[in-house]
Amino acid sequence: MNTAMGKVGDNKKLKLTSMLDSAFQLFTDKGIAKTSISDIVASSGVAKGTFYLYFKDKFDIRNKLVVYQSTKVLKDAYEATIAQDTTLPLLEDKIVFFVGHVLDQLSARPDLINLISKNLSWGMLKQEASRPLAEAEDFDLMTLFKLTAKDSGIPEKKLEIMLYMIVEMVGATCYSALLYQEPCDLEELKPHLFDTVRAIVRQFVSDAAVPSEPEASSPVGPAPAEGNESP
Repeated sequence: MNTAMGKVGDNKKLKLTSMLDSAFQLFTDKGIAKTSISDIVASSGVAKGTFYLYFKDKFDIRNKLVVYQSTKVLKDAYEATIAQDTTLPLLEDKIVFFVGHVLDQLSARPDLINLISKNLSWGMLKQEASRPLAEAEDFDLMTLFKLTAKDSGIPEKKLEIMLYMIVEMVGATCYSALLYQEPCDLEELKPHLFDTVRAIVRQFVSDAAVPSEPEASSPVGPAPAEGNESP
């Protein structure tokens, strides 16, 4: 029985992966606007009814595809960072290595850049990542990032803010360098980018090291002596 259930699960994953891969190729070749659901199901070899078991519409598969592709890139970068852990003593070293690995992957895959940079938002990444897909199903970047930064002393909410700032800053500054080598190519941009990433991390680590001020308590006056209470 377990074997049969396992085969059903494998078949579902194959169909899902096939639709995602077909959608990615079609969106890359034709553009999202010119790609129909019929195109996707024909290319992936599934029935249209199967498509609607997994996705609401074309824009739903686009959103999930963006997160699916992004998560694969982030997962590869995270695993590479962990493999180098002993050579990266500081949190800022780990994050700079992670960012560099992500950029190197994107540099080698220009087809990914347009899809990810034009469609990915922080809110969507968090929302869709909570409903995992295929190869990315065991990967939760935010949880793993918190484990990596656990000794930094940065509170959990501040860690999320720091990650948001770095993700948004890297995405915004590197798009033109990756695609058009403007205002310079990626290798020339990297040192400036990494200095900025280090500065962000150092600020959050420094803030976390400053003890928070205790809340001032209201002064309490001496109790009135017996017999002297106001009438």
